[in-house]
Amino acid sequence: MSVRFVIDLLDFVRKAGRHHGKIPLSDLARIQDFLYENEGEVFYWINGIIDQEDKHCLHIQVEGELRLCCQRCLGSLPHTLDIKTSLLVVENESELIQTDTDDSVDAILATVDMDVLKLVEDEIILSLSISSRHNEGECEIHKPEYYQPTEISSSKKNPFAVLKTLKKTQH
Repeated sequence: MSVRFVIDLLDFVRKAGRHHGKIPLSDLARIQDFLYENEGEVFYWINGIIDQEDKHCLHIQVEGELRLCCQRCLGSLPHTLDIKTSLLVVENESELIQTDTDDSVDAILATVDMDVLKLVEDEIILSLSISSRHNEGECEIHKPEYYQPTEISSSKKNPFAVLKTLKKTQH
């Protein structure tokens, strides 16, 4: 398990903090249901800045390769993460409510114990589609060899033969 990195969000932004690292996919508990396999890791960078309008912002970048589970065939679906997002850091609930009316701005409430791992995991979850699946015709179930009939050897007894005899005896 990776070491948790917890920050005081406002302090991090005011000091123009920078942090980067990598997180094993096995440490991201909330995305496990999306994954076909949890091997590998994601890389992240977070930067705190104060923009030209004197607003506190947090820039987050996440990169990596995931193997999602296709919701159509339940097979492995490669997915590249390349997330770049900016969050406006607000100091109280009323500011957060005000920013909710503006769809062009994503905001986050400043806390003194922001878990960076959870923040990165949130961004990954938000970037995933509701139902990840292969493009049409790319699933295993669409390949002809998937439906190849198998020969049943004549030496094996048909399991339904007993039912056939029962049907004859009841009439």
